[in-house]
Amino acid sequence: MIWAKEETLPRAEIEKIQLERLKETVSYIYERVEPYRKKMDEAGIRPEDIQTLDDLRKMPFTYKADFRDHYPDGLFAVDKKDIVRYHASSGTTGKPTVVGYTQNDLDIWLNNVARIACMGGATAEDVAQISFGYGTFTGALGLHGGLEKIGASVIPMSSGNTNKQIMFLQDMGVTLLVATPSYALHLGEVLRERGIDPSKDLKLHIGLFGGEGMTEPMRDEMHKAWGDQFVCTQNYGMSELCGPGVAGECTELCGMHINEDWFIPEIIDPETEEILPPGEIGELVITCLGKEALPLIRYRTGDLTKLMYEPCACGRTTVRMANLSGRADDMLVIRGVNVFPGQIEEVLFKIDEIGPHYEILVERKNRLDVMTITVELIDDRLLDSYALLSELEQRIKSALKSQLGLATHIRLVAPNSLRRFEGKAKRVTDLRKDGL
Repeated sequence: MIWAKEETLPRAEIEKIQLERLKETVSYIYERVEPYRKKMDEAGIRPEDIQTLDDLRKMPFTYKADFRDHYPDGLFAVDKKDIVRYHASSGTTGKPTVVGYTQNDLDIWLNNVARIACMGGATAEDVAQISFGYGTFTGALGLHGGLEKIGASVIPMSSGNTNKQIMFLQDMGVTLLVATPSYALHLGEVLRERGIDPSKDLKLHIGLFGGEGMTEPMRDEMHKAWGDQFVCTQNYGMSELCGPGVAGECTELCGMHINEDWFIPEIIDPETEEILPPGEIGELVITCLGKEALPLIRYRTGDLTKLMYEPCACGRTTVRMANLSGRADDMLVIRGVNVFPGQIEEVLFKIDEIGPHYEILVERKNRLDVMTITVELIDDRLLDSYALLSELEQRIKSALKSQLGLATHIRLVAPNSLRRFEGKAKRVTDLRKDGL
C-alpha cells in the first residue's frame, strides 16, 4: 500500500516541491535562528542566493557539535510556547541532543512514519507490538503514532520483560513487531528455546526494525529465528531530523525510500566534503524541509550509504538509500586498516556453527593494536572437542582476514553467554586509550 501521492510523483515534480520548500526553509532559518544566520553571513550567503537545488551546496553544514554548542534549544526557531513535544537523542555520552516539535511538525512526522509503515507492509488490520523503549527516544512514540494513523492496533509494550513480550505475542495475536534487530533476534531465540515455532504458533508476519542497522546476513538470521513468512524491513531516521520517518524499505527490499518532499539527501566524501555522484558510497547529509521548531540545513549524519535513483518495482519514484555501510565515526583503525563492525558481522553471520551475537574488543598491547572477537557457539558440545574448536577458530580467522586484510583473535564461548540488548546493541569496546 502506498500512503501518499508524493511517493509516486515524477522526478521533476519532486524537485519542484523540494526547491519551493528549500527556499522557504532557508529564508525561515536565516530570519529565526541566530547561529544559522551567523554561519550564513560568514559564508557570504543570503537566502536570495538559493535559486536552484544545486545552490544548496553553497550552504554551510550543520554538525552534531552545533547542538552541543547551543544546548538545549539554541537552534530552535520558535518560542517555547509553540512546542508541543520534546524528545532527545539516546546518546550515552555528554549532553543529549534535544529536539522539539510544533503541532504541525508532529502531524508531518507521523504522516511520514505512516508512509514508512506502509512501505514495510503494515495495514489497518495489523496488531503491532512496540518493543522499543518509550521516553525521550523518538523511535517508540514515532512508530506508535504512525501505525495508529494507518489504523493499526498498537500495544505500547516498551523494551525488556521478555516473558511478557512473549505472552502478548501469543495471547494478543500480534502480527507486527517493532524493535531493534538485535532484540528481535533475542526474542526469536528465546521463543525457539521454549519450543515455540513463530512460523506456526504465532500470527507475526511483519517486522519494522530501526534504532540500529540491519545487514543482509542479519536479515537471514531473522528468517531463521522467525520463519520464512516473516517480512522484515528496516527504516531510517534520527532524532535531529525528526526521528523515524526519513526513509524506509519497501517489501521489494532494494534500499530505503527517502521521503523526498520533506528531506533532501546528499552524499559527500567525509574527508574532503566533496559531493559524490549517485551510486558512490559516502556520508549522508540531510536537509529538512518544512520543519517549524527545528529546521536543519545540510546536517551531517555520520552515516555511510549511497543513493539509488533507478525505478523501484513497488511503484515509488523517490530516491533510495542503500543499507548503511557503517558510520564515519564508528570506523576502527587497526594497524592502519580501516575496519567497520558491519564488515565483521557480514563474515560471522555466514558461519553456521556460531550464533548472531558477538562482541569486539580492541586493545593496545606492546604498542600494537589487538582485536579480539568473541562469538557464541550454537552447540555447546563443540566445547568438548579441541580439534573441532580449533578448526572452527581457524576458519573464522581466515574468513575475517580475507574480508579485512587483518589478523584477529577469536574467542569462542558457550551459547547464551554474551549480553543481550533490549535497545541498541553495543558491540565494540575500544580500550586503546588505556594501553601502550
